[in-house]
Amino acid sequence: MPLGFAAPLTEAVRRLAELGYDGVEVQVRDTGAHAAEALTRTVEAAGLRVLGIGTGPVAAQDGLTLTDPSPDVRRHALGRLLGAARLAGELGVPVTLGQTRGTFLPGLEDMQRLWAERAVHRLAGEAADHGSRLLLEPQSRAGTSLWHTPAEALAFIDSLDAPAGLVLDTHHLDAEGVDLVPAVTEHAAVTGCLQLAARSARGPLTIGDPRLPALFSALREGGFTGWLTLEHTQDGDSPKAAARSWTALTDAAVVLP
Repeated sequence: MPLGFAAPLTEAVRRLAELGYDGVEVQVRDTGAHAAEALTRTVEAAGLRVLGIGTGPVAAQDGLTLTDPSPDVRRHALGRLLGAARLAGELGVPVTLGQTRGTFLPGLEDMQRLWAERAVHRLAGEAADHGSRLLLEPQSRAGTSLWHTPAEALAFIDSLDAPAGLVLDTHHLDAEGVDLVPAVTEHAAVTGCLQLAARSARGPLTIGDPRLPALFSALREGGFTGWLTLEHTQDGDSPKAAARSWTALTDAAVVLP
C-alpha cells in the first residue's frame, strides 16, 4: 500500500518498535479469522499490538467495490470485507471501511447507494457478531461517492443495527473543506482512529506542524480512546518517513499541559 510502511511484516514491526511505536493497523486484501494466530505472533514478537484491521487493498489492489455494476464483483468485495471483519473479531479490534464502498455511475446512483447501504449493514452485523466493530471513514469525493463528511457518515451509522464508529483522516477532511480541529473535537468520542499526514502532498508529519497540539487537545477533551495511524506517502524510505512522523508527534506532545 503506497500510504503504508513498505516492508515485509516482520521487518516492518521490528523497525517500528525500534522507533517507539506501540502498534500497527494492518491493511488486509484477502484473509479471514484463520490468519489471526500467525499475525498476532509476528506482531507481538516485536513488542507491538495489532490495533485495527483496514480493508483498503480490497479496492486499491483488486478494484473490488460494493457499488460495482457487476454482481460478481460486489459479491467478491463483500466476501473480502466479511473475512476482514472475522479476522478483526478474532483479534478483538475494529475493522475499517474506506474506498471499497466505491463510486457512482450516471443513471445508477440510486441503485448503487442501495447496494452499498445493504452491504455495509451486513458488514456491521458480521463485525458485531464476531466481537469486532465497524469504523466508517468519511472520504473525499475524489475517491468515493458516499459519506464524505463526518456528519454524513454518522447519519448512516445511526441507521445500523450494530455498534459502529468513525475513522477520521486529516487528508480527507481537508479535501472536503471540513474544519479539522472542530470536527475532531465534536466527534472524538465516536472516533476509533485518527489518520494523520502532512497537509501538503500527504507526506510524513513535520516538526512544528501547528495542527498537532490542537488535535491532541481536541482528542483528549473529547474523550478519544482509539489509536493514531500515520497514513501518508513513504518518500521511498519507510523507516525514515516513520521516524520523521514519530519525531513530529512526540515533539507536539511535549507542549501539552
